Amino acid sequence: MAAAWGVRSVPATRGRDTTAMLAAAASGTLRAMLVGGVELDDLPDPAAARAGLEVAGFVVSLEVRHSDVTALADVVLPIAPVVEKPGTFVNWEGRLRTFEAVLHQPASLTDIRVLAGIAEEMGQPLGFRTVASARRAMTELGPWDGSRAERPAVEPKTGARPKKGTVVLDTWRLMVDDGRGQDGQAQFKATARPAVLRASGATLGAFDVDPGGPATISTAAGSATFLTEVADLPDGVVWVPTNSGVNLRAALGAGFGDRVTLTAGAPL
Repeated sequence: MAAAWGVRSVPATRGRDTTAMLAAAASGTLRAMLVGGVELDDLPDPAAARAGLEVAGFVVSLEVRHSDVTALADVVLPIAPVVEKPGTFVNWEGRLRTFEAVLHQPASLTDIRVLAGIAEEMGQPLGFRTVASARRAMTELGPWDGSRAERPAVEPKTGARPKKGTVVLDTWRLMVDDGRGQDGQAQFKATARPAVLRASGATLGAFDVDPGGPATISTAAGSATFLTEVADLPDGVVWVPTNSGVNLRAALGAGFGDRVTLTAGAPL
């Protein structure tokens, strides 16, 4: 990396992840933050994220739409939406899919151009200003060819029977949901799949939930109610969409793999 970037060395210490940066802001260790396209309710602890941004002395937001971050920002820099800039999508397998701008607006600035301008003003230039230059830099760096972590040896659990109390939450976002990128698209959102809770018949029966009837999942932070549907899932596991009608992180403080309480019907 040092050779590709033309520097003597790169830092060997591990940097902060998003959660650590927000915690550092809340403690006063970080006094300024730059946030680009982050939905606070998608983070592991939305309340802690808001607290960190509220305490930070100076917040810059790169955004297309108004959000919880822009409401807390000292400076909001508008950036081009996807149709007005080139870029690259990366799927879960790490495969790249590049795309070019569809609409050419001379006044639209890409995220890279804005970040490059800020870096130059701070005396730490990135070495590129355009998407094309960033792509070239990534190509020159190349993929990681060193050692990789070993595949974990995990024995699947079989024959687990649901018990009164908690279940394991399985969840992901649907293609069409309540994401802010779909704001104002009522006709498009009308094509969304219905938000239902899916579980095996044994799981629903163990919690006295009638298939097709309402069921509530809850944590100490809150609850959410969905109509139910029998599905081919392991006993003791329920699936609900992450952000369809209710954002699970914001409402329950829970996500994939967490344990939640399952009860029949709506909460009193």
